[in-house]
Amino acid sequence: MKKYSLWLDNISNEKEPILKEDIDCDILIVGGGMTGLSTAYHLKDSNLKIVVVEKNQIGRGISARTTGKVTYLQDTIYSDLTNTYSETIAKKYFYSQKDAIELISSIVNQEKIDCNMKKVSSYIFSKEKEGLQKEKKLLKQFGVSIVEANMKGYYAIGVEDTYVFHPIKYIQALKDICKKDGIQFYEHTDINFIKEKDRGYICGNEFIKIRAKKVVLACHYPYFLFPFLMPLKCTLEKSYISATPVKKIESYSAISIEKPIISLRYHEAEENYLIYLTNSHSLYKEYDDQKHFEELKKCLERLELNPKYLWSNHDIMTFDKLPFVGLLKTNLYLATGYNTWGMTNSNLAGKIISDMIMDIYNPYETLFSPKRKLKKLSLPETIYGGIKPMIENKVWKNKDWYPENVYFETRNGKNVAIYVDKSKTEHIVYNTCPHLKCSLLFNSVEKTWDCPCHGSRFDLDGKVIIGPSNYDITYHE
Repeated sequence: MKKYSLWLDNISNEKEPILKEDIDCDILIVGGGMTGLSTAYHLKDSNLKIVVVEKNQIGRGISARTTGKVTYLQDTIYSDLTNTYSETIAKKYFYSQKDAIELISSIVNQEKIDCNMKKVSSYIFSKEKEGLQKEKKLLKQFGVSIVEANMKGYYAIGVEDTYVFHPIKYIQALKDICKKDGIQFYEHTDINFIKEKDRGYICGNEFIKIRAKKVVLACHYPYFLFPFLMPLKCTLEKSYISATPVKKIESYSAISIEKPIISLRYHEAEENYLIYLTNSHSLYKEYDDQKHFEELKKCLERLELNPKYLWSNHDIMTFDKLPFVGLLKTNLYLATGYNTWGMTNSNLAGKIISDMIMDIYNPYETLFSPKRKLKKLSLPETIYGGIKPMIENKVWKNKDWYPENVYFETRNGKNVAIYVDKSKTEHIVYNTCPHLKCSLLFNSVEKTWDCPCHGSRFDLDGKVIIGPSNYDITYHE
């Protein structure tokens, strides 16, 4: 069994250079995932000098860990937005998602992108029919034709104009298109600081500096605390995902509205797969990844399925269920907080930000503004979610579910964690996340060190895989 995402197999591994010298540009895009590439694509004809930097490899971060759905049927989002704000806001969000889907499909068709994109029906389902009545009513008011169905004892409502696709093939195609138009890409290039200067910014690390007139933060979780105070405006959710070979492909995707969430879709390729997600939970509430992966496998066993791929993902959940997309401060733009619907909203975010940069009106600029006044906050949960894992994991480092080849000790006055592989080689890391100093957890399935506070992930030798941390935790004598 492979302990990584299905999307990372059998794709081109073309690498981009590391930035080794200071450069100037008009637009710096920090982050080479779906948001960064979508922003670059929409700016490619602007005659601006655009640079995209990625701390790892283009498209290998959060975008590579999703289920690859492109849909506007998203849990009970329209009921939730109506309750939090108004039916007008819910309807505007609905139109934003419809426009995002049309945007993606038109790009795929216009650019002739081979990314296994397929039109499918989407369903949300519940044990109780009453749980979906308000959502169904709102969708009908928005002009949507609703299909009702029974899914093995669950009541479901569905729509017929959504898609699934291969996210990494799509990202790679956008990169190739952008490169032909002169956009520069750099990999393994960290941005550890952002400083204002002369109405622009100087960004970089201890080795290089990039002078940019405008900066787009298209990274999953911004590493800085100020001015946005990201930890106070969202929580993180972790999910467990599998891909299982199947003979028969169904033309639908579905997601439950009750927890534990069950989400599924099919992927049609040379070998067909069922992609199944479950056991989503707040990052700080549960730490035993092994248990969740075992529960996922048991779910599949009941369906007589044997997974070929297992992996996990983090999603940023905003308290009002709307993404943060737009102007953070003068010439500094932010895009994050997609609430598990990143494939739809990241593409929309690229269009919104590119329109703002080009002074083009976009109807969703105010809806997603990072500066909006949130009507729904959960300060106790935010504080508890930050403090609980920090304290618990400093006190209780060696969990009882850890394998025997993981242990902790002090070397040269530093607290370290050690993993011993099958060849008896020690992989030694500092056991503290450089972001906000939380103690790390060992993920024995994917063989990573994970931060339970804000989602940073590191490989066995301490190389940062996913932020907000910009620094490795590799131990040096």
